[in-house]
Parts: sequence; C-alpha cells; structure tokens
Amino acid sequence: MIPRSIPDSTDARRNSGSVRVRILGWYVVLLGVSLVAALLLQRTFLLAQARSDAELAMDQEVGELRQLSQGVNPGTGEPFGSDVTAIFDTFFARNVPLAGEGLITFVDGEIYKTDVLGSTLANLPAVADWGMTLESERGVLDDSDLGEIRYLAVPLGSAGELNGVFVVAVLMSDRLDSVDQAIRLGAAVYGSIFFLATVLAWAAAGRILQPLRDLTEAARAITDTDFSQRIEVEGDDEIAELAVTFNAMLDRLDDAFASQRRFIDDAGHELRTPITVIRGNLEVMGDEPEDREETVKVVTDELDRMSRIVDDLLDLAKAEQPDFIQPGPIDLDEFIRELVGKATALEERPWHVERAEPGQFRADRHRLNQAMMNLARNAVEHTPGGTPVHIGGEIGGSAVALWVRDEGPGIEEQDRQRIFERFSRAESASGRTEGAGLGLAIVSAIAEAHGGTVSVDTPPQGGARFTLTIPSDGSTGT
Repeated sequence: MIPRSIPDSTDARRNSGSVRVRILGWYVVLLGVSLVAALLLQRTFLLAQARSDAELAMDQEVGELRQLSQGVNPGTGEPFGSDVTAIFDTFFARNVPLAGEGLITFVDGEIYKTDVLGSTLANLPAVADWGMTLESERGVLDDSDLGEIRYLAVPLGSAGELNGVFVVAVLMSDRLDSVDQAIRLGAAVYGSIFFLATVLAWAAAGRILQPLRDLTEAARAITDTDFSQRIEVEGDDEIAELAVTFNAMLDRLDDAFASQRRFIDDAGHELRTPITVIRGNLEVMGDEPEDREETVKVVTDELDRMSRIVDDLLDLAKAEQPDFIQPGPIDLDEFIRELVGKATALEERPWHVERAEPGQFRADRHRLNQAMMNLARNAVEHTPGGTPVHIGGEIGGSAVALWVRDEGPGIEEQDRQRIFERFSRAESASGRTEGAGLGLAIVSAIAEAHGGTVSVDTPPQGGARFTLTIPSDGSTGT
C-alpha cells in the first residue's frame, strides 16, 4: 500500500483559518463599502438640505420685505409707495436676521444700510454690481476667508424706475460645518458598528465553519481499520447536508472495507487448506506415472475446490452491493418444477414437488435459483442416499415462502442459527464434513438482499425444512 500523506492539525487549522479570513475579508469589504457609501449619501443629502434651507431663508426675507412695502409707513400713516428708504428703515427696525445671514440695501446704486454681517459682505468686489441689479438674481460666491456665500438680490422700484435693491446673503460656513460635524458623528457611529459587526462576523464564521473542522478531524482520524468517526449534525442547512453526506459516505466505506476484510480473511482462512494439500502432494510426488496421475487428480480436485470457494466468497461479497438483486416477474409453480428438474442432477434420489401454487411474484430469479439449489445440495449432503427430498412454495399475503424439506436426522435446536454463519459445517450423512461451509451463508445473504429471511425447523413428519421467506412485490427493504 502506498502511504498516504495526511496533513497535520496545524495545516488544517491554517486552511480553516484561511477560509475564515476570506469569508471575513469579503464581509468587511462589503460592509465597509456599504457604510462609506451610506456616509457619502448622507453627506450629499445634508449638504443639499443645508443649501435648500438657505434658499428658503432668503426667500422668506424677501417675502417679508415685499409684504412690508405694500403696507403703511408707521411714521406718516401713508403707504410707502416709492419711498424705499422708509421701507428699508422700517424693515431693519423690525427684522432680526438669522445667524449667518447678512442684509445689504442699495439706494440709487449706493449702499444705504446693512446689518453687522452685511457690513462685512459690503467689502466684497461683487457687491458693487448688486446695486445696479434690474432683475432678481440668485448666485453663489466663494471667498477665501468667508467661504461659500449664497445671495439673493431683488430690485425695488415703480414706473419702470430702479429705486433700490435689497440683498440678503447667507454664509454657508456654519451650516456646512454642522453638516461635517454630523458626518463625523455618523462616521464614529458607523465605525463602532463596523468594528462590532466584524467581531461578531468573525465569531459567526468560526461557528459556521466548525462542521468543516469536524469533518477535517474526522477524515484525519480515519484509518484503514477504523471508520467509526462520525460528524454531529446540527440544523438543516448546506453544512448540515454536507455532514450527513459525509457520514453516509463513511457508512458505505465502512461496509465496503468490512466486506473486503471479510473476503480477505475468509479467503485466507479457507484457501490455506487446499494450498497445503497441493504443496504436500507436489513435494512427495514420485517419478512413476501412477504417482503423477494420482497427484494430478488430487491437485485438480483441490483446485476445483478452491475455485468453488472463491466463487462463493465473491457471491457473499456481491450480496452487499445495491445492485445484487435484479427483481423480475416469476411464476411460482413453473419455478418450483424447474428447481425439482435441476435438483435431479445433484444425485439420483426421489425428488418431489410438495406444493407449487399458481401465482406470480417479483424476485431475482437467478439468485433465488442459486439459494434453492444450495438448500437442495445441503439436503443431499446431510441425508442418507435414496432419502426423498421435497421442494415447495406458496404465496401468502405479501410474502412468498419457498422451502426444501428432507427426511434426514434433522438439526439440533442449538445449531439452527449457527449453520447460517460462514464456514459453519455440520456432519454429513456419511459422518464427515464436506464443503467450505458457505452454502447456507449464501442462502442467508440472498434472503436478506431480497428483504426476507431464511429459517430451519423440524416439521411434524421429521427431518429438516429450510424455508426462504421474501416479499412478493420485489421490494428489498433497502
């Protein structure tokens, strides 16, 4: 046998760890990409929301100004009309700008009034253009010091004349800083989730891969003489199915190797005697033709015996294979009469059909014929010459019974189970043991392969009756 190289436990743990690392690696990559994408989407949404809020705030200021301009001057009690200075004065007196919001007013192209932030914005180069705006204008400025500035410039006038311009601007730096702060907080939360999920995924991957490690350990523990290792099956997922399949494979291997070992042991046990006889006769063979002829006869007889033993052992080995039985329809009465006809070739003695009911059943005709002929041969070997042998069969319910009955001395109660074991011999009618003791073992194997049994009893009229009982529908029970 070529020695097999079995990886040690360190290699197994490294391979298992490698699978675990790969699983965790893919999980980490997918989770990391998902969290980063979520942060980017969140930041995009918050930035859009901040800019939208700034636009709404500017629209609100302009709306309040326009509503004021359509009202009455509190100082005169008259409508404002085209008096933009009065409108601006009243607006500034009543309005409190929001944080980060600046107001600038223009009269005749010149800056009229501003709030605190507006005075800072008034120094920007683009402000001079706002004073001459003839249509509402929205825009964005980028200043190196103030950052992003969003503005809305609205002209005020009557009769086609430009009397003034109202500008509201929003510094986005605070709002964008709030967005960045929210993103940093989200990154901290997502990072914690990422770390915790990674730890849990590592533990979960180890638990999921545990059956694979058990499978590896079981495979490593298997030797040529020990197939007892099995994997504990938990759950009903793919891993559990793999464990079930592996255990089933071990069962098949155990049966196959047990059959192989039995075949080798049986062959070694039973072939040793004829080999010894052949060697002994060849060693003492003389040069005389008579001696040679006698030796050749003995050697040929022993070789024939060895051939029969090997055939019987092969039949026993095949009986454990799933395709050993090939069921087909059999006519019972025809089958019984064929058996009696074949049995007459074993020995010249009375052979009788005890019962042959008409009817049909399903079984392997070849294997049943082999079993029944073995029983007939057993009757010949263990009864005196000229003793009648009876063969019969009947169908009852879902079973078929086939039997061979002799009128010999019978079988003792304590021997009735032992005789179906391999190499178990009983004394023949002549007082000596014959055969290899495999005939009844083959009968038992054929019965079991059909999903049936074989038994022996002593009928009221004496002798021994061997009965083969099998299902009539051809089911093998496997």
